[in-house]
Formats: sequence, structure tokens, C-alpha cells
Amino acid sequence: MRQYGGNRIGLAVVGALLLLAAAYMWLRGKGKLPGLPPRAKVLPDRTAEAIADQPWALWAAALGMVLLALVTLRWLLICLGWGRRGFRSGTGTAMLCVGLKDVEGLSRAGVRVVGDGVRLRVAVTCPPSADVGAMAGKLDRDIVGRIRREVCDDEVGTIVRLHVRRQSSRQSSRQASASTR
Repeated sequence: MRQYGGNRIGLAVVGALLLLAAAYMWLRGKGKLPGLPPRAKVLPDRTAEAIADQPWALWAAALGMVLLALVTLRWLLICLGWGRRGFRSGTGTAMLCVGLKDVEGLSRAGVRVVGDGVRLRVAVTCPPSADVGAMAGKLDRDIVGRIRREVCDDEVGTIVRLHVRRQSSRQSSRQASASTR
């Protein structure tokens, strides 16, 4: 849960700033701010005239605010973990990593238990140089069965997702130059 700490702090700061701005605007609109006359102008005359001459500018600003609100809402929902099913299994992930310790460049591995031990999700991300057939066979023969027995029931349904990363353009150019030498 550490990776979401920064997101939560960021959301708290952005939310607090927006709340303060909304409170200021509400108080300003009601004429309840001390030291300001109730009819004090918010914008300078030149800016107010420029906006009045271009009515589309207010619509563009409103559209921008709606898009910003939708992006922020998506950020919040992802930070809260909505859309994720089940819970992580540290024991299962450790067993998966130990079982795949001979795979070079393994970038991500995880085990998630969905429901009350109804289903198990295993996700592995490997480089394109990995032997995917051997890895799938090893997962099927040994690793997934052990994880099932340790984490929940041996009869539980399991979904294994094996993702092979693409090579970056730098890696493919390095391999091409190395093979021409």
C-alpha cells in the first residue's frame, strides 16, 4: 500500500485547496467576507470586458473544469482500490517469486485471492527473452498447485495471466548492433 501514499497525500492537498477556494467563492458571493464591500469586483475591468466579448471562453472554462473533475475522480477511485477484486496474498506472491527465481528480468509477480477463497489470480510479467513455454509449464506443473494448497483450497479455480513485455526501441537497436558485430 506504500505506492498509494503519495496519491492520497496529493488528493488531500488538492481537495483541501479546492475546498478553500469554494468556501472563499461562496463567502464572496454572499457578501460575507470582512473588509470587502458586498459589490466589490472580482476581476479587473479589462478582463471582465474581454470575457464578456467572447462568450465561448466561459464554456471552454466550464468544460475544462468538468474534465479536471473527471480526471480527479478517476484518480481518487484508483487510489481507493475500486475496480480491484480480492486482496493480495503475500505468501502466494513469495511462493511465486521463489518458484520463478531462475527467470531473468522478471518485473512483476503477484497473487490475489478473490472472494472468500473462491478464486485465485496469478499475474506474471516477464521480458521477451524469457522462455514463455517453459515458464507456463512450470507454473502449471508445480507453482500454481503449491500456491493453491498454501493460500486457500486445492480445488479453487485459478486464473494465470502471463504478460510478456515489449522490447523498447533502445533494446532492439542494441541487439541489432550486437548481432552485426
